[in-house]
Amino acid sequence: MKATFISKEKNDVKFSIEFTPEEFEQAQIKAYKASKHKFTIDGFRKGKAPRSIIEMHYGEGIFFEDAVNDLFSENYPKALDELELDVIDHPNAEFGGLEKGKGFTVTLTVPVYPEVEVKDYKGVEIERISDEVTAEDVEKELENLQKRNSRMVLVERPAKEGDTVLIDYEGWVGDTQFEGGTAERQPLKLGSNTFIPGFEEQLIGALPGDEKDVQVTFPEEYHSQDLAGKEAVFKCKVHEIKEEELPELNDDFAKDVSECDTLDELKQETEENLKKAAASRAESQMKNSVLEKVYEANEIDIPQVMVEDEITNMMHEFDQQLRGQGMGLEQYFEYLGKDPQDFRGELKDDAYKKVKTRMLVSAVADAEDIQASEEDLDKEIELMAIQYKLDADKIREMLGVQNLGFIEKDIRIRKAVDFMFEQAVIK
Repeated sequence: MKATFISKEKNDVKFSIEFTPEEFEQAQIKAYKASKHKFTIDGFRKGKAPRSIIEMHYGEGIFFEDAVNDLFSENYPKALDELELDVIDHPNAEFGGLEKGKGFTVTLTVPVYPEVEVKDYKGVEIERISDEVTAEDVEKELENLQKRNSRMVLVERPAKEGDTVLIDYEGWVGDTQFEGGTAERQPLKLGSNTFIPGFEEQLIGALPGDEKDVQVTFPEEYHSQDLAGKEAVFKCKVHEIKEEELPELNDDFAKDVSECDTLDELKQETEENLKKAAASRAESQMKNSVLEKVYEANEIDIPQVMVEDEITNMMHEFDQQLRGQGMGLEQYFEYLGKDPQDFRGELKDDAYKKVKTRMLVSAVADAEDIQASEEDLDKEIELMAIQYKLDADKIREMLGVQNLGFIEKDIRIRKAVDFMFEQAVIK
């Protein structure tokens, strides 16, 4: 195999791959051995007919296609490495004439990653973002910790906002009970605004055992067109009322929810954790400010295929998120009455910004010769090993060469962002 660079126009590279007669012949032999069992020839058991007999019956080019496909799939990546081409889409291939006993040449045109010259990425001026943690912040976090460790207790008093009531209800529009408007022993936190507007407020003051008609008007934009904008009555029965009981903030509480022995120790630990989180959040926001400034200072030519690929990736990620909630992308489109192509159009601007930002940061890494060291990769794999509770060598094996390459690229991008941040002027 011989790879030869021909020309480059904008982001399209033209090159050829030449195969010798010997390489083409060996590929045909391989194709014959792999597919001879598919042919039935009179006088021969299935799979035992010689290659020459099969070619006599079906034509001498019967194995050409499989041979060419095998040679191309094996040697195309090698040619890209040899010519140092970073392609971003499938190639357009033109094959020369194929004849038995002769070699052939494939001429390819393929879009490659654009050459980007990035400017004004050093000394970017940004404003400092405060990472201060106040005593009020600490108290609020302790209150959240109390709520996370609260318990619900039954009460025999009128329901108030913040209580959770257990109710049966039936929904009626006029004299018709509508589908999907019935439930038994349904918990509802008053004030959570999870039900139709006006529903929860009408249960405030109810007692256990009360029966109450709740009158509401469905929103005009309600997802069910049969109910949108209509007045309805929910016939409700209150079974029980529960209120949230918070644990007392003391040393016993500190021991129950942490490794601390006293409430003072818990307060100190909480403050330290909040400071770490605030510092990390502030740094992340300032790094984003640097990226925004570099983004605005540079104009680059972005191939449309890269934007389309990014949109596809974003849709896939969104689909995964929906599936985690029990809904796929198709159901989402159907539920909202959206067209997939319209949705892709809505993602275009965000996809463009992601691609451009990534290209600029990668260009900074190239300009500053920023690399992911073996130590960097080892640390990343070690973190993954801890996360998935597996041996680091097992993680490497599972990832494979290609995914390890992706991780190296991510590390390189992060180091380039860190470099720009270190060079920034923080006011």
